[in-house]
Amino acid sequence: MTLARLAALHGVATAYSPSPGVTVPVPDTTVVDVLAALDVDAATPEAIRASLAATEEAAARRLLPPTVVLWRDAGAGLPRPLATLPAGTALRVLGEDGADLPAVWDELPLGAHRLEARAADGRTTQSTLVVAPARVPQPPAARGYGLLVQLYSLLSSRSWGMGDLGDLRELAAWVGRELGAGFVQVNPLHAAVPGTPTDPSPYRPSSRRFPDPVHLRIEDVPEYPYARGHLAPERRAELDALVGRAAELREKVLRKGELIDRDAVWVLKRRALELLYAVPLGPGREAALRDFRAAQGRALEDHATWCALAERYGADRAQWPEGLRDPRSDATARVRAELADRVDFHCRLAWLTDEQLAAAARAAREAGMDVGIVHDLAVGVHPDGADAWAQQDAFAAGMSVGAPPDAFNARGQDWGLPPWRPDALAASGYAPYRDLLRGLLRHAGALRIDHVMGLFRLWWVPEGREPTEGTYVRYDAEAMLAVLALEAHRAGAAVIGEDLGTVEPGVREALQRRGVLGTSVLWFERDWEGDRRPLAPEAWRADCVATATTHDLPSTAARLTGEHVELRHRLGLLARPLEEERAEDAAEVAEWLAYLRELGLLEPAPGHGHGPGPGRGQEARDEEAEIRAFYRFLRRTPARMTGVWLPDAVGDRRPQNLPGTWDQYPNWRLPVADAEGRPVTLEELAASPRLHALMAVLATGAEPPMGPPGARSL
Repeated sequence: MTLARLAALHGVATAYSPSPGVTVPVPDTTVVDVLAALDVDAATPEAIRASLAATEEAAARRLLPPTVVLWRDAGAGLPRPLATLPAGTALRVLGEDGADLPAVWDELPLGAHRLEARAADGRTTQSTLVVAPARVPQPPAARGYGLLVQLYSLLSSRSWGMGDLGDLRELAAWVGRELGAGFVQVNPLHAAVPGTPTDPSPYRPSSRRFPDPVHLRIEDVPEYPYARGHLAPERRAELDALVGRAAELREKVLRKGELIDRDAVWVLKRRALELLYAVPLGPGREAALRDFRAAQGRALEDHATWCALAERYGADRAQWPEGLRDPRSDATARVRAELADRVDFHCRLAWLTDEQLAAAARAAREAGMDVGIVHDLAVGVHPDGADAWAQQDAFAAGMSVGAPPDAFNARGQDWGLPPWRPDALAASGYAPYRDLLRGLLRHAGALRIDHVMGLFRLWWVPEGREPTEGTYVRYDAEAMLAVLALEAHRAGAAVIGEDLGTVEPGVREALQRRGVLGTSVLWFERDWEGDRRPLAPEAWRADCVATATTHDLPSTAARLTGEHVELRHRLGLLARPLEEERAEDAAEVAEWLAYLRELGLLEPAPGHGHGPGPGRGQEARDEEAEIRAFYRFLRRTPARMTGVWLPDAVGDRRPQNLPGTWDQYPNWRLPVADAEGRPVTLEELAASPRLHALMAVLATGAEPPMGPPGARSL
């Protein structure tokens, strides 16, 4: 019981409920390990009692928690921590610029201010006061639509072997002007951890704060046109050779069936950028770079230093000289000075990438997009990456984020991502979180947050234990949401939460109250409380992005043909016999097609009335018409935003990522392809009749019913 009390005071769960009416106890050893990661000793009964007494004494001594939230809700009143202060407590508020602010609570400006409290008995406390708007900004359009794109997978005739920010700029300009799209959502563009090979997953980055320069379009770097006038002949020849090798890489992917090779792309781009680094900046460019570095401050210097150290010593921090494992050590300062040129180089790459992100955002706005580019925030970072090195005090040592066992994975999941410490975040006034959001929102019309439930709690798995032996650790969701609302408000950006899977009661309601849109995927939307049939379109929630699939799920064409079942069978991933899986999958597809016909969104198959139509592979089935019908259905829902998975527009059968695989499947390395598996370039997409026919469904909204059997198709 004493251990449970201690754990509760630190937000550590001693039991969890995977489903209603079911409670699973957490092993005491797990609770002890997690508390240790929070610098709380619970190794013995005596230690537990001492830690409990110290925790309760510290709480009684503090006048206020480390972070206090003041919402700009109408009638919200004074935050409870302020309302319960002892009589006679004097308060002082210092604004973000350090100036005194009048403590008139409903007139304080939005921001993260400093709050000082002094009680009559002499006790003093300093806290961060986050004054936040009631809700995050909403998408301007009542019901918009756009594309969901894995940027690396979209190559143009100018790409260097993978999609880049030049391609994103072109895509936004095209779909905004020609297709009326309001947004383009991309995968996380966070900086990756270098390696051999580099982990291709965009969801396990080195840094979430800074983007990866592998996404740069080399020819769009302003110094590129001047290289010929400033480089020696042999260096000009080398740059020309790199351009030629990049064309070969592109052709291997587009014409020879090879996978996207991020490492090979980066080898070419890094060398090209090193050559361009020798081209002098003009005075205006030099001033812009200085301003960028000053604005990014120590965070950028740390990131660039890590990049330089990783070049010299490798990305495995355990192999670095011991003194360099601490970013604030004298040894690190000395090596940073030795590597000053490389640190400067990596700072410049961050600046160039920021410029091209800005150009893509500008192209989206100029094309008439009301939202623009939707960026993606991964749930965590690689344990050996730049963020984990630079912000060691904010991360829990020896812990990894994952998921408990559920109906889809009886063993649970360990994602290999160190979690933020909730106590460290609160003590810093959520400074790392605020800086992260501010950086990501610089050029975003909206931000998607992967596993948004992590704002409330995360499943921590102690090192060396199975995911089943983890436990939930709770975060101050009110503070996390307040900081999110504040930074989104400052950027004028909407927020989308990926709230699929296990969601504890009250989370979706709390997110909705603060204006965070959810994510609704067609195949998961059923009347779970009733007959379990597909949920009627009018019953869908409005505050969401509605999609037919995601990067972790089969494309719609793969669903319709059953090819995703065959793929999982070939890789040994099925939990049941193949015929059972085939039968269940075919029944689900038939049910959906029948429902689409019932709603008048899909013509009955010839000779089949309103029935589900012939089986897979029969001539009467029209795959393109069926995919369009699914998106007609999505447009009939009240969803604020409808996202078209780009591979659906060309009939691609292959998932971009197949959970449960590592080297058995080429996750995150496939170009967008047509139904035959032939890669499709951005230029070919722009001319694709199939894509235009699908996007016309989105542009016209929820089309009227098709009428009785035999009526002419729309």
